[in-house]
Amino acid sequence: MSYTSEIYERVVAQNPGEPEFHQAVKEVLDSLKVVIDANEEEYRKDSILERLVEPERIISFKVPWVDDQGKVQVNKGYRVQFNSAIGPYKGGLRFHPSVNQSILKFLGFEQIFKNSLTGLPIGGGKGGSNFDPKGKSDREVMAFCQSFMTELHKYIGADEDVPAGDIGVGGREIGYMYGQYKRLTGLYEGVLTGKGLTWGGSLVRTQATGYGLVYILNEMVTAAGDSLEGKTVIVTGSGNVAIYAVEKVTQLGAKVVAMCDSNGYIHDPNGIKLDVVKDIKEVRRGRIKEYADEVEGATFTEGKGIWNIPCDIYLPCATQNELDLDGVKTLAANGCKVIAEGANMPTTREATDYILENGILFMPGKAANAGGVATSALEMTQNSMRLSWSAEEVDEKLHGIMKDIYAKVSSAAARYGMEGNFVAGANIAGFEKVVAAMKAQGVV
Repeated sequence: MSYTSEIYERVVAQNPGEPEFHQAVKEVLDSLKVVIDANEEEYRKDSILERLVEPERIISFKVPWVDDQGKVQVNKGYRVQFNSAIGPYKGGLRFHPSVNQSILKFLGFEQIFKNSLTGLPIGGGKGGSNFDPKGKSDREVMAFCQSFMTELHKYIGADEDVPAGDIGVGGREIGYMYGQYKRLTGLYEGVLTGKGLTWGGSLVRTQATGYGLVYILNEMVTAAGDSLEGKTVIVTGSGNVAIYAVEKVTQLGAKVVAMCDSNGYIHDPNGIKLDVVKDIKEVRRGRIKEYADEVEGATFTEGKGIWNIPCDIYLPCATQNELDLDGVKTLAANGCKVIAEGANMPTTREATDYILENGILFMPGKAANAGGVATSALEMTQNSMRLSWSAEEVDEKLHGIMKDIYAKVSSAAARYGMEGNFVAGANIAGFEKVVAAMKAQGVV
């Protein structure tokens, strides 16, 4: 049995009931097999893979808080500190009912390679809670965030672990958590990223993941001898990543015709009016179906199936495993030629295999959505220097990082005879840097 197969079996046996984590590990190990096989004796001797797939630390805790009716509620809180070989743990906090240890381990594992690809000194981690901010008052959200941080603050710090936002954690939640961290520690430091601009945040951070996705998409399409000009695009989701992917891809000449949220999807053949979406989602915190009530010619369809709308480019920006094999087959049949992931692992393994086997240009999330964490790291740098860069400076650095990621991913794939396979390229390029650091630092 190969080393990679042994490790995958070990992961499944030692982590029962964690399908998302199993999926993430298998996808990475399958991509790395060519590298591992070429260095198997050395990697086995140092137990590189055993050490790579095991988090350095998992913190799990209860989060009690009082709702507006005076009733005590209790949620679960987590922080998975996965790998610090190249820097302090860095990765978002997710507040969503679906959050569990498996999902956070998968996200933390992916984060190792994503952060490595940025070229910045940040390790991989992830955290969150099964708390749902939807429908909660600001006071209830504050009560929860303060309780959550009361426990989490013991394990994080500007040079130890720097969380950011993720699904369910925006500027409001970061603000409440940062205030509590400051109150408990007496420290005003860059311990959280995604902060408000008046108290240590970075310009372009809100837009960074969506912009970064489109920057690397543009590199990939240009390298293939094409352009974004005139292309029809579907963007799934309607949060930060989706909204700013729509904004940037529209600026580069494409037309976005569909978006969605967990209730269903909108189709506007005339092109999505982003100002309406921003008002619904960022101001009113409403549902995407309201768009169809306000824009003539737009329709709303309940449930899944956004992939039935014909497009040239598909950008999944919602959540993990949202795009399955049937969806990908439908996209391909309707003429879709390019898919780039704005979310973390939004495409199932079966769908990814189909994409690679059928010549669709595909950029995986660990490369394509790295713009968010890259700009978080730029925020950390600004905090350490006690400086603020202009939006143009941050955007220029972000653009440069995404171009560099494309070059690394493309080069790694070509070096191992898999030209155009950016899934393998992303995993290999991320892995090589992390393993070099692990070996240099000894058995720790």
